[in-house]
Amino acid sequence: MAKPISELMNTLSTADQASVEAKVAEMVTALRLAKLRKQLGFTQAQVAGAMHIKQPTVAELEKRADIQLSTLRQYLHVLGANLEISATLPDGSRIKLTS
Repeated sequence: MAKPISELMNTLSTADQASVEAKVAEMVTALRLAKLRKQLGFTQAQVAGAMHIKQPTVAELEKRADIQLSTLRQYLHVLGANLEISATLPDGSRIKLTS
């Protein structure tokens, strides 16, 4: 019988747990960016051309868990989207940080 992931994670060292969590974050980011790109009907090659980079670089961007805001903004702009960042304060209110 399969064990819950939490049980398996508890058998790992703290360093290995951090490594697994980082890889999961990369995979989630890749799925979100690639899914958005595909939903909007773009190929990696089209995005690469518009960003003046090579297609493998777009593939790498989509896999990264940590991406520069300027790069993410440019990637989204190619797709016709805008990047919005906000901070949620302890009282639950939100402040927009980018224009």
